[in-house]
Amino acid sequence: MEEISNSMDRRDFIKLVGAGAALAALSGCGTQEKSSAKQLEVPTDKMTYRIDPKNGNKVSLLGYGCMRWPRISRAQKESLTEGSDLDQEAVNKLVDYAIAHGVNFFDTSPRYCKGFSESSTGIALSRHPRDKYFISTKMSNQGNPSREESLNIYKRSFENLRVDYMDYYLVHNVGNHKNFKERYIDNGILDFMMKEREAGRIRSLGWSFHGDGEFFDYLMSEYQWDFVLIQLNYLDWSNVVESNRTSVSARHQYEVLAEKNIPAMIMEPLLGGRLAMPHYKARTMMAQTDPNASAASWAFRFAGSLPNVLTVLSGMTFVEHLQDNIRTYSPLAPLTENESAMLNQVAQIVLAPENRNINCTTCQYCMPCPYGLDIPEIFTHFNRSLNEGNFPDNKQDADYRRARRAFLVGQDRKISPIRQANRCTGCQICRKNCPQNINIPQEMQRIDKFTETLKIDV
Repeated sequence: MEEISNSMDRRDFIKLVGAGAALAALSGCGTQEKSSAKQLEVPTDKMTYRIDPKNGNKVSLLGYGCMRWPRISRAQKESLTEGSDLDQEAVNKLVDYAIAHGVNFFDTSPRYCKGFSESSTGIALSRHPRDKYFISTKMSNQGNPSREESLNIYKRSFENLRVDYMDYYLVHNVGNHKNFKERYIDNGILDFMMKEREAGRIRSLGWSFHGDGEFFDYLMSEYQWDFVLIQLNYLDWSNVVESNRTSVSARHQYEVLAEKNIPAMIMEPLLGGRLAMPHYKARTMMAQTDPNASAASWAFRFAGSLPNVLTVLSGMTFVEHLQDNIRTYSPLAPLTENESAMLNQVAQIVLAPENRNINCTTCQYCMPCPYGLDIPEIFTHFNRSLNEGNFPDNKQDADYRRARRAFLVGQDRKISPIRQANRCTGCQICRKNCPQNINIPQEMQRIDKFTETLKIDV
């Protein structure tokens, strides 16, 4: 395959993929790009399914991650005094559409969507027969790991989801011995969950991982698990992303699970949307291979092509995201050898120092900021500007003045001035909650300094 020159600019990109498609890719909305291409058929009866070797469940390869449900409009929020700001009608429609097109796996948590994901998901799913879907939720006791509160969390999940058993239940977001011991061993909660599995109220018990390799191997050797939820995508398949707390490649995690015949569930196949719109040089390479395929579809095909993967979760806020992913897996076309080689080259482009993003997956665990910063949106704007070639870091570039204006104007439009990086006090509260272990205050200082330089550099 011909290698893409590093000198390729945005004009070359637009010429290659066509002005309409390029502009659609460069102005992606939400966590996954929307396409202006003609509407393609969305099959209702061709979904790819995998059989869970532990219980025989027939699980859709596309799983619905319920972390990013749509929210009500800003005008509606102004009249909202308390309670959920999720758009329940929109959630219902997305769930109905997903089930009608073969999606039967839904993953949530007591922490998602400011604590309202479970109840919203429960409302939407309870309108369908119980045998039409599998539900997955988590013991999210990060804030208070006491036994009493952990048991309350467990009980509320059943109430919120309107079920009397959990198909899949997870020890949530574990990364090291100390964290695991405090949240699940000292309080007896892991023993409790194992007894609940024996009683049938938990059908399958697993865990989600954000941690170091030694701890991963420890959990795999010391306990009996039915499944494990890991972060896997073509970017960190063989690469350990520098700012990621996970000091072990996705490939190692996957291969250990495959060897033990424990199914892998996949989170962050798009790295919080970053791989739905990677650096424009990477998208150029993708377009050369298949001009009709979205960047997101390449990432989903990569994850789905691994045979020990049971389901790949996607937080689909818009129906366009859902449709694109359904098409990708209805049915799945496994990657060819040449396509895998192309994605490896794409990964090297994205990981190059001059192209490297802040490793934020917009999970919102850092929010709310006590000083009002919109941390995920600050990082999203920075990353998007870099990926689109709208990054004014070289005054000698003929496009510098346009890119400078695009960065500053775009930042003010998307983020209120009182919620931008310059408001960061460095309190460090956000750092302890970040699964990717990003040094958020340090990145805020870097973005603030970069922004201030642009403002005075007229």
